[in-house]
This record gives sequence, C-alpha cells and structure tokens, in this order.
Amino acid sequence: MPIRPQHRYLYPLDWPSISEAIRFVRAKGQCESCRRRHGDEIRQLPDGRWYDTATNVWRDDQGGAAPDPSLLEMMAVVLKHVVLAACHVNHDRSNCSDNNLAGWCGRCHLRHDRPEHLRQRRLTYLRRRALGDLFDGPYPIL
Repeated sequence: MPIRPQHRYLYPLDWPSISEAIRFVRAKGQCESCRRRHGDEIRQLPDGRWYDTATNVWRDDQGGAAPDPSLLEMMAVVLKHVVLAACHVNHDRSNCSDNNLAGWCGRCHLRHDRPEHLRQRRLTYLRRRALGDLFDGPYPIL
C-alpha cells in the first residue's frame, strides 16, 4: 500500500527493504494469518472461504481446512488478486521492529485494522461537526 505524503516522515528511509524482508523472507510470500500466497488469483466466497489451488482444499479465514461449498454457494464465488503488505500490528508507523510488523494479505490487514478505522472515522465526524459549529453556527433543532 502506498505511503501518504503526510505520513512519509514516520517511516524509516529503508522502509522498502524492511517491507520486502517481512513479506518475502520472513513470511515466505504468503499471508502470516490465512496463508494466501502473494500474486495468486484466488476464488473467494462471501463468507471468506477461499480455494487453495496448491493443495486443492477450501480454506477459512485462518487458513484451516473448510467444508466444500454447495452448488448455490459456488454461484457467489468472486476472483480476488492477493497482494501482501507489511503491516504495523499496533498501528504505530514509527515502530518498525520485527515483532511489530506482519506480512498480511489485504483481507487480513483490513480485518485487523477495522477497530482503528472506526475510531478514525468517529474522530473525522466529530471534527467536521465541530468545524460546522464554529463557522456555520449551531445545528437546527428538528
């Protein structure tokens, strides 16, 4: 995932090499959470199950074996492209120690970051409301 310009100063200068080492040396090119391989085109169901072509097994979100889908469930299969990212486990971008970084696919990364995204969204809404109060006056009472 690209680094936003306003956050670039939080990352070390050698971030590209750190990211590559996490994703391809330590994680060996597969997600450390669900074992999806970088660059694969996978078949995924809405409930998160995906088909592992290397072992010909359906897997769940944690990478364990999952039951085969029914014919009706198979109609909802979507093709997804897997991209690994080096992710900060505690959301502190300045902490690039090995135990704070993980090699996750996009799905696992978003699932891990969901509480943080909800917190940021709430702050954004509160900030917008405060700016509205400051410049537009109080909200009308309905």
